[in-house]
Amino acid sequence: MIRNDELEQILEEIDLKSDVPADEPMRQYYFIKKAREIIDLESQKLGRRLTADGETFGCQMNAKDSEKLTGILKAVGFEVIDSEDADLVFYNTCTVRDNANQRVYGRLGIVGGMKKKNPHKKIALCGCMMQEPSVIEKIKKSYSFVDLIFGTHNIYKFAELLSDMYSSDRMIIDIWEDTDKIVEDLPAKRKYSFKSGVNIMYGCNNYCSYCIVPYVRGRERSRDPKDIIREIEKLVSEGVIEVMLLGQNVNSYGRTLNEPMSFSQLLREVEKIEGLERIRFMTSHPKDLSDELIDVMKNSKKICRHLHLPLQAGSTRILKAMNRCYTKEQYLELAHKIRREIPDISLTTDIIVGFPGETAADVDETIEVVKEVGYDNAFTFIYSKRTGTPAAGMPNPISDAEIKENFDRLLKVVQETARSRIGRLTGEVHSVLVEEINEHDDALVTGRLSNNTIVHFKGDSGLIGKIVNVKLTQACGFYYMGEKI
Repeated sequence: MIRNDELEQILEEIDLKSDVPADEPMRQYYFIKKAREIIDLESQKLGRRLTADGETFGCQMNAKDSEKLTGILKAVGFEVIDSEDADLVFYNTCTVRDNANQRVYGRLGIVGGMKKKNPHKKIALCGCMMQEPSVIEKIKKSYSFVDLIFGTHNIYKFAELLSDMYSSDRMIIDIWEDTDKIVEDLPAKRKYSFKSGVNIMYGCNNYCSYCIVPYVRGRERSRDPKDIIREIEKLVSEGVIEVMLLGQNVNSYGRTLNEPMSFSQLLREVEKIEGLERIRFMTSHPKDLSDELIDVMKNSKKICRHLHLPLQAGSTRILKAMNRCYTKEQYLELAHKIRREIPDISLTTDIIVGFPGETAADVDETIEVVKEVGYDNAFTFIYSKRTGTPAAGMPNPISDAEIKENFDRLLKVVQETARSRIGRLTGEVHSVLVEEINEHDDALVTGRLSNNTIVHFKGDSGLIGKIVNVKLTQACGFYYMGEKI
């Protein structure tokens, strides 16, 4: 991420009459300046500043990408607003489940109607969903009013693509199948001033049989640790006190580096940064979670007491079909080791119900794991077939009604277990990072414990971004009510 003053200094020295730079990110700085001229001209024609809005679907990686896209929009001269009435709307898409795709198609139907009333309106689509060839064909056929389509590998080219879009009357499509590039040091507009996500790696090498992510995000590639540390130090100098280290599987960080470094070693370096108070990360694959990582977490004063450890299924037979590379017994052994070494940790997980061939007996095994591990929360999903994955071709003789019944049985146990786990801290005093004014009661503020549990308590906007001690007075399902001490 680059600061505004640094960017402006660079842009001042760029001559748009000279050749376009070949190297990144200088090439993108050139196009930021070029796009700024285009947007200024378009704004003059309208008699007002052009507006832009970004809508994000999916994971924390997508949210981080959208901060970069929004930062570029601001840098080239858009006024960023929170409304799809904007002159430019981008959708950063997710394709992990089919309902995410359907939501995007639904939004396109609405903004397509807006565009008929506002011909200069521009619509851009990016993200994981755009990496699927069938999606591109559908958009070209049914949503031909879309102006710009790009994928996951070239979001850093947004300013360049904007320049192309405003210089053309045709749909711009720029999709890469893969990349080995990592381009950082671009503008970003963070949602919070006091916490930030930080990409430490991109892509995934695991190829779980149900998952489309490796096909749309590409192969694993890790950022240089010096660049990561430099970015976090810069964030801390701007007031950030909590970072979330992001990757599809952070436990395999460093394997693609010329000088390999483990994720545990990276965490030790991040912890040394003065002024940084909290460190989070996700997501961890159980097969790669090392004893060294457990030890680093156990002895850290900054790493939050929360670990997201996706289970996906509690049946070894199903886990093998999913290509998860661990058994039920191995997962339980790992979970017990984590609980034993870090007793105050919060464990959360992901679980899929209805994977091809999964029976009620398989779901019973998953329920057994949920009870034995005792998750603080679990994100449960019904299996969604993704074209192009091995699981998409697997026969599934189980009826939708039985899948729904199994899902409901699991969900009931997950909720009961989570309520029991969360309630254990009632009456204790814990530190809370205050994030915002409560959306339902402006006399309250909302924050998070180290273990990621939400807490609401009386306070004002002056507390936002600060870590304060709060007595947890009442457990209410998946959150606490508290009193500031």
